Amino acid sequence: MSKCDACGKTENMPYRCHHCGGTYCSEHRLPEAHDCPGLDDWGDPDGVFDSGFDDSVDDSGGERGVRDRLSVNTGPGSFLGYFRGNATYTMLGLMWVTFLFQFFIFPFLLGFAPGSTVWSAVFTLQPQHPEYVWTWITSVFSHSGFGHIALNSIIIFFFGRIVEDYIGSKKFVILFLVSGALAGLGQIGLSHLLVVLDLQQVLGAGVLGASGAGLAIMGVLTVLNPGLRVYLYFLIPVPIWVITGFYLIVSVGGILGVGSPFTGGNVADMAHLVGLVIGLWYGNQVKGQRRMPNQLEFGGGGRGPGGPGGPGGPGRGRF
Repeated sequence: MSKCDACGKTENMPYRCHHCGGTYCSEHRLPEAHDCPGLDDWGDPDGVFDSGFDDSVDDSGGERGVRDRLSVNTGPGSFLGYFRGNATYTMLGLMWVTFLFQFFIFPFLLGFAPGSTVWSAVFTLQPQHPEYVWTWITSVFSHSGFGHIALNSIIIFFFGRIVEDYIGSKKFVILFLVSGALAGLGQIGLSHLLVVLDLQQVLGAGVLGASGAGLAIMGVLTVLNPGLRVYLYFLIPVPIWVITGFYLIVSVGGILGVGSPFTGGNVADMAHLVGLVIGLWYGNQVKGQRRMPNQLEFGGGGRGPGGPGGPGGPGRGRF
């Protein structure tokens, strides 16, 4: 059950506008029926819908420049056109493909067991080897086990599509990769700092996981609509700012060495905090561009997107 953003009517099967992201009843589902702000960005003075196959529809009056001819075609009818509007699912797919390589291809076909030198050099961002620049990205898609990837997938699946609809697929991919990489680098940076300050004798464990990116997505949503109702277990309505605030407090407490009964002892708290800060900052940059939905059903269980792995903790960090 959802309420129409235009008239407040409750609908069992609401419509969602792909232009502005709002939720509407059957009477207000068309963009012109709910005064969709996306119509202002249409930019087609002649009233001709650009299907992607009509070369006459062009900003330069039909004369296409060299830059347009050489650019990658992501419009309708192209192979890459599928990924426009599906970046969330693409990121999720890459996570599960990486998981397949981690625990099936590498161990059984290539002979590199999880945790081995080669395995770690491919999938884990290690404080001992920050120069392995490929792990800045591969560690974002890698996870420590099925439960870890399942929990991160839930968050990205439910929250990611809303953010992607709001900022666009290209910016969503950039947000996902940059926040995920900086979250991991922030975690190993903290490990180095603790050693320099003589608060830790050895560098901590490596980190892996998409929670930094997932929490950045949550941070963006919190700024865009702090009152967004998230239905935990499809039953309990909770404003998203409460969930984000919870992770913020737990992450800061973990960095300061204060334990939490909600997480294990090896949580990559700095990675969580960096992801949240990036999301909150970016949300402020894009706020006010489009409408946002007012509620979201979110099913999940167990611990949050965090997991074992922090400075000084045993084993591989996961976040």
